[in-house]
Amino acid sequence: MADSTTPAAPANGAEAPVTRLIEVKDKIVVPVVDRTGADKGTVEIDPADFGGKISKQLMHDVVVMYLANQRAGTHHTLRRGQVAGSTKKLFRQKGTGNARVGPKRTNKRRGGGTAKGPKPRDYEYHLPKKAVKAATRMAVLSKFLDKQAVILDELTMAAPKTKEITGVLKAIKIGKKTTEQGEKDVTLADTTVLIGTAALDQNVYKSARNIEGVKVLPAAEFNCYTVLKQKRLVLTRAALDALTAKK
Repeated sequence: MADSTTPAAPANGAEAPVTRLIEVKDKIVVPVVDRTGADKGTVEIDPADFGGKISKQLMHDVVVMYLANQRAGTHHTLRRGQVAGSTKKLFRQKGTGNARVGPKRTNKRRGGGTAKGPKPRDYEYHLPKKAVKAATRMAVLSKFLDKQAVILDELTMAAPKTKEITGVLKAIKIGKKTTEQGEKDVTLADTTVLIGTAALDQNVYKSARNIEGVKVLPAAEFNCYTVLKQKRLVLTRAALDALTAKK
């Protein structure tokens, strides 16, 4: 992995700026396992198949776009002209010894209107399609680069069976953690997972849709937000081929 630009260290001892564009040139080795978690070798990923670059700024912009498009925008507050109450001045301006006041519907009084509060609006906007597609490739490449991806030899099911998918997730070990009882294996069942298939597989989808933290998507429907949201990425060999063939 090499940075596209290598900024010189500031002479005054200040911290160097964070590089937001990363160029990936070396091939990435990703492990391959079967449904039982047994090692089936490795596969080499060519970063050029996924653009060869990772832009943190672009991925951030696309994620913000997805989150904005999910907002309902149904928030609604009442202004001073919409709340119940009289518009009459509470008491005369002078001679009472009190501070001057206006009507009780003002935003400064309890039960009054909201000053400049939110009204229903549409938050939807869209970035260029090429930028969104590039961000998706960058997100997948970042999973490979951060060792958060694994290739599954095959994943076919004769019928929907949640127990079967759960068994596959529990069989694939991704690390260890220390507990009071000693070291314990960490599996895919202990984290959030995105399972990528070559095409829509109803049996796999129905088997995993009821498992918290697990999402199943065809490779053609990947997006930057979903790939980054799930901590681990599991791809079948066919899904990997579909991603590398998709430019």
